[in-house]
Parts: sequence; C-alpha cells; structure tokens
Amino acid sequence: MASEKVTKLIEDVKSLSVLELSELVKALEEEFGVSAAAPVAVAAVGAAAPGAAAPAAEEKTEFEVVLKSAGADKIKVIKVVREVTGLGLKEAKDLVEGAPKTLKENVSKDEAAQIEAKFKEVGATIEIK
Repeated sequence: MASEKVTKLIEDVKSLSVLELSELVKALEEEFGVSAAAPVAVAAVGAAAPGAAAPAAEEKTEFEVVLKSAGADKIKVIKVVREVTGLGLKEAKDLVEGAPKTLKENVSKDEAAQIEAKFKEVGATIEIK
C-alpha cells in the first residue's frame, strides 16, 4: 500500500489538465536533468483521463525530425545534434556525415519546431515528417 504522501500526490496528478501535466513533466525533466520517454508520457496521460474517448479524425501529434543536410558548418551542427539527441561526439559526427538521418521520432509539434529552429540557426536543413 502506498504511503499517504504518495496517494495524495497521485490524486493531485489525476486532477491536472493535459497542459498542466505537460508542464509538470517538463519541470521534472529540468529539475532532475532527465528526459521522459514518449511511451511513459503517453501512459501517464492515458491514466490521467481514463474516460476520455479519442476523436475519430485526430490531428497528427507525433512527428519525426530528419536532418537532410548539415550545410557549411558541420561542427556547429554536430554540437546541436549532441544537444538535441544526447549522443556522444562520435555518434553525432557519424549522424551528421551520414545525412539524411532521423534525429528524433515521436516528438510533439512544438518540440519539432524548436529543434528545427536550432538547426536553422547553424545552417542545417531539417525536414519534419
């Protein structure tokens, strides 16, 4: 049986809206320096709204970010790849040199736009699928 403190926390999370839950996840990621996996986040949202029915024609919510070309300044692009993906130097270099390659899968529209903006700053070409 969960402690009273844990039970209260679970009840508080259940009462959050999807937007508030998203803000909570981002705050926890920043506070503890971790990244929530997409399947875990989806499971948490499903648990928070057990009676919610999925709309018939849903707008696409998960996107794939693909590095099409690195442009002229590969070093800056490698740095951004490392920042976005968490890859090591060699892996990031191999990804940039092997473009076109998928950087991230199953990301939100906002996150995909943020990633695209970072790469455009350093002259890389990004495609969002």
